[in-house]
Amino acid sequence: MLQHPVYMDYHATTPCDPRVVEAMMPYFGDQFGNAASRGHLFGWQASEAVQIAREQLASLIHAEHSEIIFTSGATESVNLALRGVFELLASKGNHIITVSTEHRAVLDTCTHLEKLGAEVSYLPVLPDGLVDLDLLRASIRPQTILIAVMIANNETGVLQPIKSIGEIAREHRILFFTDATQALGKIPVNVISDEIDLLACSAHKIYGPKGVGALYVRRKNPRVRLTAQIDGGGQERGFRSGTLNVPGIVGFGWAASLAATETDENIKRIRLLRDKLERALLQLEGTSLNGNSGARLATVTNISFGHGSGNRLLESLLKEVAVSSGSACSSASPEPSHVLKAMGLDDAAAHQAIRFSLGKYNTDEEVDFVIDKVRYSLKDTGKEFSNPRILL
Repeated sequence: MLQHPVYMDYHATTPCDPRVVEAMMPYFGDQFGNAASRGHLFGWQASEAVQIAREQLASLIHAEHSEIIFTSGATESVNLALRGVFELLASKGNHIITVSTEHRAVLDTCTHLEKLGAEVSYLPVLPDGLVDLDLLRASIRPQTILIAVMIANNETGVLQPIKSIGEIAREHRILFFTDATQALGKIPVNVISDEIDLLACSAHKIYGPKGVGALYVRRKNPRVRLTAQIDGGGQERGFRSGTLNVPGIVGFGWAASLAATETDENIKRIRLLRDKLERALLQLEGTSLNGNSGARLATVTNISFGHGSGNRLLESLLKEVAVSSGSACSSASPEPSHVLKAMGLDDAAAHQAIRFSLGKYNTDEEVDFVIDKVRYSLKDTGKEFSNPRILL
C-alpha cells in the first residue's frame, strides 16, 4: 500500500537501515563503555566495536583502518581537512584550488581561510557541471598546497573526473582532498587508484545514523599530516579529540558493510526508477535536465520547470511528496542554488529547479504516484502559490 508522503529526498538524508539500528542498540545499553577506557571490560568492548567499524569503513574505500578518523559528520571532516592542511603547510604555500559547485561546507571554510591569508581559486564549471581539467592545470601555482574537488554533486549528481584530478595533484606534489559524502554507497570509491589523500564522508547518507562522519587521512606515499582543530584527550591519533560516539560509529561501520555488499543491486533498481521518473517529467512542456546526463549518480534527477511553475509545483507537492529545490544544508538561504548558477542558469531558472533524489526504499508505485502528482499539479494553473525555497 502506498504511504504518504512519498520520500524522494535521499540526497538530504536517508532512513536508518533497521539492521544498522539493531547493531547500534547494545551500545546504548549494556555495552555502554567509553572506547578510551582501556582498563576494564566496558572500555574494551567499546574499543573493539570502534575498531571493527573502522575496518568496515576502510574496506569500503580501500583504505587502511588506521587511516580512518571518526568525526561528528562530513562538515567537521571537511573543516579538519581544509583547516588542518592550511595551518600545517602555511610555511610552504597558501593557495587552495576548489570548484564553484562544491558543497557549502567546503566553500564557506575556504572563505574563512581567506580571512586568515589563504588565496583560493574557485574554478568555474562547464554548463554540464564538469570541471575543465585544462583550467585546473593552469590554475596550479608554486604556492598551491591543496586541491579540493567533490566526487559527486549533491544537487545534480554530476561526477567529476576524480581519478584525473588525483593524477594531476600527484604529478605536482599537491595534496588532493575530496568530499565523498554523496558518492559513498552509490558508486565505487577507491582512495588508492584515485590518488586521494583526504576524503570526507558521513553515515546518514548511506542509511546510517546522523551525527557521525569520518575523514580518511593517507598515511603513506605521501604521509599526510594535519593540525588538529579540536584539542583534548588525544583521541583519533590526536587529530580529533573527544569521547567517541560509539553507537554512531558502530552504525556507520554496519552501514558501510551493507553498502559494500548491496550497493550494486540497489543502484541497478534505483537507476530504473530514476530513469522512469526522469523520462516522464522531461516530456512535460518547459522542462529541462540540469547537469551532465551521463557522468552522474543514478540516484538523482535535477529538473527545471519553466514559466515559474517550479515554485508552484513545490508547494503543491508539499503534503504528499518530499523533494527539494537545492541542498538541505542551504535551506535557510533565500538565494537560488549556487550550483545551478555556476552552471550558467540565471536566478529565475535556478529558482524553478527541483531535485528528485531516490533511494533503496522507493518503489515503482511511488514513482508512478509522483509522475501523476506532478502532471496534475502543473495543470492546476489557476491556483495562487507562494514562493517556498525547500522541502526538508
